[in-house]
Amino acid sequence: MRRIKTIDDITKDGQVEFGEGYQIVSEASEADAILMRSTDLHGYELPPSIRAIARCGAGVNNIPVEEYARQGVVVFNSPGANANAVKEIVIAMLILSSRGVVQSMEWVRAHADDPDILVDAEKAKKAFVGHELKGKRIGVVGLGNVGSKVANACVDLGMDVFGYDPFISVEHAWALSQSVQRVGTLEDLCRNCDYLTLHVPSKPDTVGIIGADQLGLLKPGAVLINFARETIIDEDAVDAALRGGRLSWFSCDFATPKTVRMPNTFITTHSGAGTGEAEANCADMAISELKDYLENGNIANSVNYPSCSMGKARAASRIACLHANVPNMIGQITAVLAHDNANVQRMVNESAGENAYTMFDTDEHLESKTIEALKEIPAVYRVRVIK
Repeated sequence: MRRIKTIDDITKDGQVEFGEGYQIVSEASEADAILMRSTDLHGYELPPSIRAIARCGAGVNNIPVEEYARQGVVVFNSPGANANAVKEIVIAMLILSSRGVVQSMEWVRAHADDPDILVDAEKAKKAFVGHELKGKRIGVVGLGNVGSKVANACVDLGMDVFGYDPFISVEHAWALSQSVQRVGTLEDLCRNCDYLTLHVPSKPDTVGIIGADQLGLLKPGAVLINFARETIIDEDAVDAALRGGRLSWFSCDFATPKTVRMPNTFITTHSGAGTGEAEANCADMAISELKDYLENGNIANSVNYPSCSMGKARAASRIACLHANVPNMIGQITAVLAHDNANVQRMVNESAGENAYTMFDTDEHLESKTIEALKEIPAVYRVRVIK
């Protein structure tokens, strides 16, 4: 029986199904893995029994991923599972930022006691005249799971769509509409844009990526949309651009002490992925990742270890070694196996940055002394006997 500890409300209805052979437990110290959403795990005392953590969502800023990597704990996320929900709210913000819809509705509510409201509303509507999206130029920063969907949707709306992503994957490049025009620099993307929408993760090279220089290249009165991460914009520069008229509107998903005091903003409660469908999709993906890792040792969508798969565990024994990405690790592992005459059917090794993963099947179950010898290899963080 494999045991799972859940943190946070994983789905709207609270239902989490792992299936036969799994048990949800109340204490992390009793669990093999953790399924979570938004709780901050920095400073959390992780029990040694935990082998993996799966986050229902894409961002993992709330998890000390490298610290856990050195403990041999694989951290998974669920990229793309909530992409459609985020795409839809970004499109909504494009429209709301352009048509004065919210302001118009607020006028109606403020004049609800006016007996001549039907006539007066006709007179007032001139104050809320907006403009259409068709034919306007939009720049999309980041063409991953969300950005590619936003770009394609903007094409369907008749917009002139430009995209910037120096690290676009082959998968997302194939999914991108041929009408999306890719540019080589962020500056070229921003130049003369009516709209700019951001879809990149928060990393050292993206923090503050949109500042005064980039905003200065936009068309006067442009709209900025940020439903990615709060740290990728220079908030002081955005505030100045709003007050100076360079930006006419700013829509974002992050109510920070600075954004809430900016003029001309729509700010939501970090609810870009806030749909029941997105929650269910993220949970399904995270559960699938955990089960494949616990049952077979396979890794997909990890943020601190490389992707690695050998299919179903069918041999007598399957062993996984989580270790630092250092020279001669394979040689040291095979030397231990050779010393004990272990016959390896197949072996795979993958690396990602400072961390690596080696998995192998053997014809017979390894003796406990062999497992202990593998654990004693310098820079090995954890050895798992999967079967």
